[in-house]
Amino acid sequence: MRHVPTLLGGQRERGERSLSSAAAAADLRMNMKRKVKTKDRASESRGLLKLRALRQLLKEEDEALAMDMDFVDPISHFAANGKEEKIQFGDYSVTAPTPKQQRKEQLRKPEWLKHKKLPGGERFVKLRKKLKELNLATVCEEAKCPNLGECWGGDEKSETPATATIMLLGDTCTRACRFCAVKTSRTPPPPDPKEPQKVAEAVSEWGIGYVVFTTVDRDDIEDQGAGHIAETVRTLKTLSQGKIKVEALVGDFNGKMEDVEKVATSGLDVFAHNVETVQALQNVVRDRRAGWWQSLSVLKHAKDSGAPITKTSIMLGLGETREDVVDALRVLRAHKVDVVTLGQYMRPTKRHMPVAEYVTPEAFKAYQEVAEEMGFLYVASGPMVRSSYRAGEFFMENHLKQLEKEKAQKKVVQAMSGMREMRQ
Repeated sequence: MRHVPTLLGGQRERGERSLSSAAAAADLRMNMKRKVKTKDRASESRGLLKLRALRQLLKEEDEALAMDMDFVDPISHFAANGKEEKIQFGDYSVTAPTPKQQRKEQLRKPEWLKHKKLPGGERFVKLRKKLKELNLATVCEEAKCPNLGECWGGDEKSETPATATIMLLGDTCTRACRFCAVKTSRTPPPPDPKEPQKVAEAVSEWGIGYVVFTTVDRDDIEDQGAGHIAETVRTLKTLSQGKIKVEALVGDFNGKMEDVEKVATSGLDVFAHNVETVQALQNVVRDRRAGWWQSLSVLKHAKDSGAPITKTSIMLGLGETREDVVDALRVLRAHKVDVVTLGQYMRPTKRHMPVAEYVTPEAFKAYQEVAEEMGFLYVASGPMVRSSYRAGEFFMENHLKQLEKEKAQKKVVQAMSGMREMRQ
């Protein structure tokens, strides 16, 4: 008699077959995952090796530059010369309270960060009215600078003229750095083609001896606005017959050196580009398109292209260490930067990155001494110092005038010696 499987037996067989198929599929997936992980590990290892090699290469280049410039480590130098006290930072900083602590515990900023001069006065009103009439944007207002009252109001006792930092290429940036209060957009309005002439005419009428042009980043323009900036500088130099000294505080032009050179050779007196923070915090603080080494290349190329003075600025209080700052200063000087300013980072709004600490005036003074020992032409270091800093501008204006006098004297000496040779 033939055996006929029961319904229950058939279900059991089908169940066993499905279980074995599921187990096989699970084994296949596990094997595939192992292969993918192995590939990822191999790829990650190759990536790490490349990264280490690149870091070593950059380190060697940095050391070679420092040796070429004949620098010494400032800390070792002070210790060797019995000046250890110069690098004693004392009470280095005060921890910044959170917004919640400020509300609940009534915690306030340190005394040294209070404004010395509030916006107001005849000069302030006159300058503000003039800027509005000409529809000119200033970084003073856009970036909420704490020194606006001091710069726009000038100093009536010493008859120091009021100054403002003019923003070219509009008031909207294509980048979004976490510290900056300037408006951002991927597609900002196109620049005003008449701006170079309009700005140059306005500035030439102010009767000032030094002006700063700054710009938003314009990654949406083919040359990032380099031609626009250069035209503004040349027009002002022509209208003022070269009497007004011009500083241009510009972006990194996406690392395109031909655009850097276009601005550096426009006839300006100071080429400024800010690294903003130390190397370790670049990715945290700045837009992803900016970078430490790219900024250094921009500054060095500008100097090599003929810019009389190169300048940069570093914000403190973002979480950097003392060693980070000293190392940054050393590398900047090695890349032929002449002027550096150091100031306290102040959070513009709650949407921006918080302040980690408030660095004391004593610490700023110590950094100034370290930088001066490295051979910077001029160092401005203090809690309220900003990149466009009036004391620095006055120093550089006088320095540039002195250089012009020396050049003129050399020409006279050469002419007289030439005449003597002809007589002989």
